[in-house]
Amino acid sequence: MVPRCRVLLVLVCLAALAACGRSARSSSVAVPGANGVVVREVDGDTIRARIAGREERVRFIGIDTPETKDPRKPVQCFGREAAARTARLLPPGTPLRLVRDVEERDQYGRLLAYVYRARDNLFVNLALARDGYAVTLTYPPNVAHADELAAAVAEARAADRGLWSACGGPGLPAP
Repeated sequence: MVPRCRVLLVLVCLAALAACGRSARSSSVAVPGANGVVVREVDGDTIRARIAGREERVRFIGIDTPETKDPRKPVQCFGREAAARTARLLPPGTPLRLVRDVEERDQYGRLLAYVYRARDNLFVNLALARDGYAVTLTYPPNVAHADELAAAVAEARAADRGLWSACGGPGLPAP
């Protein structure tokens, strides 16, 4: 009788643990307005996100961070810092609100989006520009936030924040 009780107890505990795991996973996107969740950071201006059950590469519209992963280029000044900042802002499991502009994808097949952290509506593209981790990169017709992003980059440059103090912006496009 005792061994059966132990087996039953183990099965009940395993079922409870499995249920906890399911609720934790499903709650990660149960934030009002969220339409995706971070899988991982790729570099400062690109993440991998799960959207409608599918993993996508998502490229932040309107900004460019120094390169860290381009096999044709060396790691650029402040590239590691920009990638680390994006990873801190958007750790895996972070619910997202992704907003598209005119074009859905870039020439590399990445989904183009303005990225918002769903829990507090932080506009990540703008935060990276304002804090000196990015410069503007505008590809018309995707220009919904071009002026706002350009003003944030100009403010970061004037205040000598981020890459502007570390690198002075060499090798990066002018804002």
